Order: sequence, then C-alpha cells, then structure tokens
Amino acid sequence: MRDFRRIRRSFGRHHGFGLAMTALALVHGAPALAQDAVAPQQSAEAAPDDQIVVTGTRIVRDGFKSPTPLTVMTQEAIQNQSPTNNIADLINQMPALAGSTRPANSRLAISSGLAGINTMNLRNLGEVRTLVLLDGRRSVGSTITGLVDINTFPQALVKSVEIVTGGASAAYGSDAVAGVVNYVLDKKYEGFKINADTGITDKGDGFNYSFNGAIGKSFADGRGHILLSGEYAHKDGIFEVDRDWNQLGYRTVANTAAAIAAGGPASLVVRGAGTWNTTPGGIIRSQVGNGTSLRGTYFGQGGTPGAYQFGSLTDSSQTVGGDWEMNDTSRRIGLDATDDRRGVFGRLSYQLADWIEVFGEASYNWNKTLFNSGPQATTFTLTADNPYLQQALGAAALAGVTSVTIGSSSADMPYRKNNSSREVQRYAIGAGGEFQMFGKKAVWDIYGQYGQTDTHELLRDIINTTRLAQATDAVYSPTGTIVCRSSLTNPTNGCIPLNRLGIGVADQAAVAWALGDPYRDQRFKQTTAGFNLSATPFATWAGDVSVAVGGEYRKEEVSGYVPTEYQSGWSVGNFRPTFGSYNVKEAYLETVVPLGLGAEFNGAVRATDYSTSGYVTTWKAGLTWQPIPDILLRGTRSRDIRAPNLNELFQSGTSRTNTFGTNASAYGQYAGATFRELTTGNLALDPEKADTLTLGGVLQPRFVPGLSISVDWFRTKVKDAIAQFYADDIAQRCNEGIQSFCAAIVRDPLGERDYYVTASPFNFAQVKVRGIDYAVNYNLPMDRLFNNGSSSSLTLNGTATNYLENLVDNGISVPVDTVGQNSGQSSTPDWIFRLSATFDTPTYSITAVGRGVSSGTYNNTYIVCTTACPVSTAANPTINSNHVDGTFYTDLNFTAKIKVGGADGQLFFNVTNLFDKDPILLPETGLSANSTYSDLLGRSFRVGVRFKTN
Repeated sequence: MRDFRRIRRSFGRHHGFGLAMTALALVHGAPALAQDAVAPQQSAEAAPDDQIVVTGTRIVRDGFKSPTPLTVMTQEAIQNQSPTNNIADLINQMPALAGSTRPANSRLAISSGLAGINTMNLRNLGEVRTLVLLDGRRSVGSTITGLVDINTFPQALVKSVEIVTGGASAAYGSDAVAGVVNYVLDKKYEGFKINADTGITDKGDGFNYSFNGAIGKSFADGRGHILLSGEYAHKDGIFEVDRDWNQLGYRTVANTAAAIAAGGPASLVVRGAGTWNTTPGGIIRSQVGNGTSLRGTYFGQGGTPGAYQFGSLTDSSQTVGGDWEMNDTSRRIGLDATDDRRGVFGRLSYQLADWIEVFGEASYNWNKTLFNSGPQATTFTLTADNPYLQQALGAAALAGVTSVTIGSSSADMPYRKNNSSREVQRYAIGAGGEFQMFGKKAVWDIYGQYGQTDTHELLRDIINTTRLAQATDAVYSPTGTIVCRSSLTNPTNGCIPLNRLGIGVADQAAVAWALGDPYRDQRFKQTTAGFNLSATPFATWAGDVSVAVGGEYRKEEVSGYVPTEYQSGWSVGNFRPTFGSYNVKEAYLETVVPLGLGAEFNGAVRATDYSTSGYVTTWKAGLTWQPIPDILLRGTRSRDIRAPNLNELFQSGTSRTNTFGTNASAYGQYAGATFRELTTGNLALDPEKADTLTLGGVLQPRFVPGLSISVDWFRTKVKDAIAQFYADDIAQRCNEGIQSFCAAIVRDPLGERDYYVTASPFNFAQVKVRGIDYAVNYNLPMDRLFNNGSSSSLTLNGTATNYLENLVDNGISVPVDTVGQNSGQSSTPDWIFRLSATFDTPTYSITAVGRGVSSGTYNNTYIVCTTACPVSTAANPTINSNHVDGTFYTDLNFTAKIKVGGADGQLFFNVTNLFDKDPILLPETGLSANSTYSDLLGRSFRVGVRFKTN
C-alpha cells in the first residue's frame, strides 16, 4: 500500500504530467498519427522461417508466455520514427532505460574511454548491470568495463529489439541484474535493401548523414543462405554552446555569512550569476604583499588590463550581476561530437540435414570521435619579476607585491579534445536445428565466438603540467630578453616563455611546447563457447513439461600500451596500461511445468565458477496464471549476480586532476584545493548479489480487440554492490571525521597539486531500486471502424515507468534516495514516459511521439528554506529553491510509400523536438542542462529514403 500511496502523491505533485498524458491521448484521436509497435507482452510465436527466440528464457515452446516482462520494438516501429542515424538513440527513449550513456552525456568522459559510445541502462542500476546480447549471444565490450556499443551491431539487419526487465542471470549469466536487451537479426532476409538519410538542426549545425544496406540470398534449393550488410555514418560536431538556454547565468551560489547567521539558507539559486575568478585572458584572484589591491584585475584583448565589476553575493568564486558574463567557459565547450562510423557484417549458413544447420558470422566496425572537452581552465601564480606582468601593470602597481594568483580559461590555447577511435571484430561459428526427442520437437544449438576490441584513446592539446609551469614562469635574462626561469640554469631544455595575460598575446610556439597528445592503446578480447538444448521430455495431467539445459565457457582479457612519457605529468589522462584476464564456466537448467487451471511454473538454476571470485549460484522462480483468456497474472523472484569486470579487478591506474568544491562546511580544509587522483583495481572484490521480485499482469479484453494493457511492479536489491568513492566524496567524508577516508588524502609528493588522492572500487552495502511499469497498446484496423474494406490502421501506444525508489547505501554515509532528482545521469525522475500514435495506410504513414520526464528536485538532500533555516550540513545543506522542471518533447515522422520499378520504397521526413523545447535546466556551473533526460540540440530535421526488393 505504501507504493500506491506514493503514486497518488506523485501524480498530485506532477499534475503537469497527467495533463500532458491526457492532452496527447486526445490528439491521438486525430488521423495524423503513427505507429510504435511496442508490445506489453510478447509470446514465443515467431516467423515461420526462423527459430523461435524469446529473450528472458531458454525454453523454446510455441505459445509459452514468460513470467518475466518482455517488451519488443519491431523493425517497422524503428523505421517509422527514425529519430537519428542509429537504433540505440530510439531504444534509449524507453522509460525502462534510464541513465544510459550516450554521445550527448559521455562527451566529457576524457579519460574513461566512454566518449562517443551508446549503451543500455535498465532501471538506472548502471550499464554494467544490464546485459546486452546480439541474437542471444554476448558481444565483446567496447570499453574496459565491458559495456557494449550498440552502434557495432548491423543496423540494416536488426529485425527487433527485445527488452527484458528483471533479473535474468539464471538464463544468461553474470551482468543480467537489471535485465537483458537483445538485438535480434533477420537471419533469413531475402532481397536487397538500402537506406540513406541526412539531417541538421534548425540552428544550421549538427549536419549528419548515414548509409546502410543489406543483401540476402538463398541458394542450393534454399538449404544455404548468405547475408551481407554494410554501413557508414557521419556527424558534424558542435564545438560551442551558443543556445539561448546556456546564456542565463543559472547558478547555485553561496549565501553571505551575515545572511546565513540571520537564519538564511547556505546556498541560493539565482540567475545572472557567473564565476568571476576565471576569465578568458586571466584575472587576478589574490596577491601576496601589501601593495595596491589587484584583486579583480583582468586582462583583455592584447593584454590590456581592466577592473572586473563585481556584483552582489561575491564569494571566492562566484558573483551575481556585474561582469558575470565575462567567463565564457560554459560557452566554449562542445555540445556534440564529430562522429564517423563504418561497419560490415556477413553471415553464411547451410542446412546439412533436416536436423542441423551450420553457420559462420564475421563483423568489423570502426568508430572515431572528435570532441571539444572545454577550455584549458587553470590557476597559476606569477612572481612580481615576471616581465609580462610588469609590462601589463607597470612597476608602480606592483610595488610591495611579491606574487599574484591568476585564474584563466586560456583563450589563447586550443581547447582540450578527445579524439578516440575503436575497432571491434566478432567471429562466430555454430550449428543448430530441430529434431524429435521423446516424440516431441527439440531445439538445440552450439557455438563458438571470438571478439576483439582495439581502442586508441587519444587526447589532444592536453597540458603538460611541468612544461606549462616552466613556460609561465618567465624572467628577464642578463641580456634583457624574456626567457624561462628554468632556462637560466638549463639553457637547452627547450622551454619557450609564454605570456598568459590577455587575449591574442601568446606565442603559439610556446603553447605547442607546453601541450601534448597523450594516448593509451587497449585490447579487449572475449572468447566464448556454449550449447543449449530445449526439449519436452514428458507430460503431466496438466500438459507438457519443457526443459532447457546448457553450458558456457567464457574468457575475458585486457592488455594495453602507454608510452612512458604519457603515464604521468598531464592535466588529464595520465594513462597506465592494464593487463589481466579471468575465465568463467557455467551450466544451467530451466523448466516450465504446467500446473493446471491456466497456471504455469517457470524455474531456472545456474552454477557459475569464476577464476577470480569463485563459485556462485543463481536461480529464478516464476509463475503465470491465466484464469480466463483476457487476463494473465505473472510474478518472478530471482537471485542474480554481477562479477567484477576487468577494470574493477585489474586497472593499473587512471589519473585526473581537478579542484575540490568551495563549500567550506562540506569540504573543510580541502575547500577549493587542487588534487591529483589515482584510481586502481581491487583483486579482492566479490560478485554482487541481487534479489529481484516482479509482480504484474496483462489485460487483453476480448470485447476490445487489439487492446493490451500491462502493469508490473518491480523491486531489485543489490548486495555487496561494487562501486567507489572519488575525490570529492572522500574529502567530504574525511571532513565528517571518518579517518579511513582521511588516509586516502595526502600532500601531493610531486608538488603539482595541493593533494594526492587514491581510490579503488570495493563491495559496499546495498543498492535498491523499486517502481512500476505501465504499458498500453491499441491497434484499430480502419475497416473495423468504417466497414469499408480499408487496410489502414491506427495504433496507439503508451509506456511509462513510475520510479519509487533508487537508494544507494554505502554503509558509511546516510543513504539518499535519488528518485525525483532531475540533476544527472545517476539520478532518476519520478516518471519517465513515452506515448506514440501511428496512422498507417497503403500509401503513407504518420507517427507522432510524445516523450519526457516529470519535474523534480536538484538534489534530494537539500532542505528548502528562506528564513529560520536549520544549520546547513554536508548531509543536508540548506537552499532557497530545490525545484527542477520536467520536460515534454514532441516528434513527428511522415513516411510516403512508393514503388520504383520492382522495388518498394519509402521517403520519410522526421522532426525531432517539434516545438524546440529547451532541455532541463540545472542551477550549476558549466553546461547548465541535464544531458541524460533532455534534448540539448533543439529542433532537428531528418530526411531519407529506403528501398528494398524481395
């Protein structure tokens, strides 16, 4: 009852969501609509020319309905919507997929190797807890964490995408904690097809295009079949954020000490605010010495000094009003990456006998991205004898001054870039078929597969901290020329002095000397072999008992190479090569037992033995009951696991540099200090263990043909979850007096930053996710409505997830439920919803889609108050406003069906974000928008053509 009371409260708080649902439902009654073939419950019936595939179970039996909820998106639905040039962007709109990594929100992942990939994240439990399959088999990871980039799958041959929401480790093994996303290929495709499209935003940027095609042909009287597919896609990058929504100065700033003492909140959400202590040509933050105060002196075009006009509420970094717009850091950052993809896929199969078909598959994909990761924002100190400082300010202004500290976003330096590339290869051979066993049909398969990913993680124009410091520290030589101070004692060190005071003043040779292009090469290898057998060995009075058995062997390996000079000393990157491997041996048993009176039991158990973390057992117990044809009730209880991945076990060290937050009450002595962080692996990790319970049902009333409604409640608890604290959390926990965290922070022995922080993953207490899925699908043939023999149809579909809980308990800090928090990738809105309608005729189809999330908070730990506020703490800070709007986007697609010779053709035109709605705005520094749950680009157009012959 507690969950359903919360649903009512949530609808009350977010009535805008309900109005949007109602409005769109009314619109769906009009004829200008389209199709989204997402089924709340998918049976095991398949096309007659292919094997039955039902993700979530290994049992192969006609008419069997799995107790685990399964959503299917068909090829037709995917084509009707065409939002972008890859399938993953569409699938990630599904409400069950929350917090997925996409190019839009991974663009700043400079050192992690995630930039540019498209992955799946069910329930926002983390992508590593969602198992992604291609035709029911694992695929080699595109990153060291094992994440699979969906763009490596052959787009032209994807027949459907099946999403299992609920634990599936007993059927598929580790990682299926939140569920499975299976991409099913049309392995018996006959004919030739080609797709081409191009798109652009209404701002005239983000131009893109893609081509893909496939050919399939049977031979040897239909016993053999060959498939070939290829694709190429390109997207222009957007390297500056010139959108209006990013020019508002929407920030959270520190309140004044006097206002806090009088009972005001510690923080204020305001507009027209900016970071004053970093400007394009540099600004003096502070000085040592008793001369004239130089704080706020900035350096503009040609090095001309000026006086920064401070506004109100000025703290150590931010100001409201005044010259707040001078800091252009958030505008000089990329909005989208340049992306190039190409891939080929081939499959050959041959039926040797009625009971055996052999096959071989091979694929190759290449991807390269280029992204502006932002300006070179740095803080540095100049002594009073620096010639550039003397030239800019004059001797009189520097009288009595020993040194000044300057913050700069370095307009004269090129922005930092991520220019990584990946090559992914997959090879598989296998056999399978059907035969008679115990007088019934049995289905079997056996396969071996090898996958290899080669990554070249290249960063460009990255600061070499030693060289930049040497170039910045300039002096007059005995002959009166300007040189690096280090060159006085080491004349051959190659240092070129660099003027960093102003815009258009830097010697580009000095800039080039101070920057570099660190990189890391990594190779991930996956070798798998497995077999599966599904049969019906006997029957009871209630019906046939089905059994599936199988086993799998898998080996995962990582190796790498980093030149010594790129392993340390850089502002970001500091890569180190990682080496390691593990193997796993598994066997499973699954059964379906009819119980009579419309009930069936589905159970499974899997034994798994990891070379690194030992033996573990997973299991599933599910029940379906169909008392009448209109109603199906279902429930599943499962124990699932996720074993530590290559990165968590073997990472040899990834380093980054940054600055702690400035809130003194949260960070204590570390507030505003710089740090260097090193993250390493942990070989002592245990597997995560998850318990999932799903209860729900499907209504398909006979008196309303074509209508299907499903509701499913779910709860997943992950024990011994693998995660880690990073520098900010470590500093805050240390400030709270937890000594184990203080031990991870020491003074930087290299002197490059204030502190050195070490971090590694560990098993902590618990992650808990809870919510309710809703799905409605209604298909109305027009001949039924008008009785005129028309083959037109109207399909309405709605899916929504009401997230009730997403709580992380690390065993140390106070657990925080992040549901309703709209501030980032790791939090989950209360509601995520997607509605669609298709009006389909023999000559055209029109699709309308409405999608979005409910409003929420910026941070669920905040206490909102304006007067008589309690004491603000790190666990519960006070603030004047904690509201973040939700969003609702509308997309339209029109497809004209044409004939060209003997080919069927389609011309389509798609508009994404029809009304050019802004993204979800967040009151924070940098890019003030939620890039996970909202659209950063604005209104976009796409036009394309498809042709196919049979």
